[in-house]
Amino acid sequence: MSGSWNIWKSALQRRIPVLFCELLLLSGVIVLLRLAGGCPEMCRCHSSSHSVDCGRQGLAEVPPDLPPQTLTLHLQDNQIRQLPAFAFRAVPHLRTLNLWNNSLSHLAPGVFHGLQHLQVLNLTQNSLHSLESRLFHSLPQLRELDLSSNNISHLPTFLGRPWENLTVFAVQQNQLQQLDRALLESMPSVRLLFLKDNLWKCNCHLLSLKLWLETFIYKGGVTDGVICASPDTWKGEDLLKIPHELYQPCTFPSPDVGSSRGQQLGSAHRPVPGPPESHSARERDPSECELKPKLRPANLRHAVATIIITGVVCGIVCLMMLVAAIYGCTYAAVTAQHHGGRLARTNEPGKMEGKELCDSSPA
Repeated sequence: MSGSWNIWKSALQRRIPVLFCELLLLSGVIVLLRLAGGCPEMCRCHSSSHSVDCGRQGLAEVPPDLPPQTLTLHLQDNQIRQLPAFAFRAVPHLRTLNLWNNSLSHLAPGVFHGLQHLQVLNLTQNSLHSLESRLFHSLPQLRELDLSSNNISHLPTFLGRPWENLTVFAVQQNQLQQLDRALLESMPSVRLLFLKDNLWKCNCHLLSLKLWLETFIYKGGVTDGVICASPDTWKGEDLLKIPHELYQPCTFPSPDVGSSRGQQLGSAHRPVPGPPESHSARERDPSECELKPKLRPANLRHAVATIIITGVVCGIVCLMMLVAAIYGCTYAAVTAQHHGGRLARTNEPGKMEGKELCDSSPA
């Protein structure tokens, strides 16, 4: 009995180091798997759809151990105040990023660097005041951008490379007063445009936006409209329903103009500096020409409808004139025939009496 116990004891002693090594190896594999493709502690991962849901967890920053194969990342309803550059370097294949209802007030220029495949970006209900001009430069595949319900008061004229694939652009419920037409022209594929509930100032500076929107709608685009907040004359009115003839082209006064006039009046022998003024005039000409409404129709649909209606009316008038001419000629012919018959019947008795007189004269 004691011999068998000794044999089992010695075998167990030889086996313990092996078991210890196996446990260490297993623990290492688990750690590596967690780091390579595991799920963050406060998130829910769905391997079938490659989506990670970290919403409503009170997070103050982006989880650092996101699975690299993630395609959809939900970070809504958290307390994220800022995003550093390369904040999403761990998920280079990301296609949808939801940052709805956080506390973001500023976005670093390189925050989205590396997201070459991102298609949907939701930044709704944050505290953004402005955007860097090249903030979205690294998002060539972006299709939907939602910036609604922020405090944005100004959008730059350029937000990176032209967005060939962008189809949805939303900036409603912000503090915008103006929107540069050049920004919209950098989105040739946009089809849905949400601009409502801003502080739109409907003066001459917004005329170029009005002209662009008319062309945009004529080509099949959809927008929720631009409701004027000022001046009082147009408050509450839809920008698209205000006749463009009521806008006056914006003037750009320059001190060079006044000084050149003074030089002309003060000295007749002093030549007017031509090249500098012509150069500045060339710089001002594009914006002035852009704001003149006479260069294009106010509404292409109205113009086409007017031409069609005018043609129809002219055709109807010509047809009525033709009918009137035919009726007049017919009436004249019938009247002439009627009067000719009566005249013939009147002259017939006279002829008979003359004939009787001639017959009775020789007798």
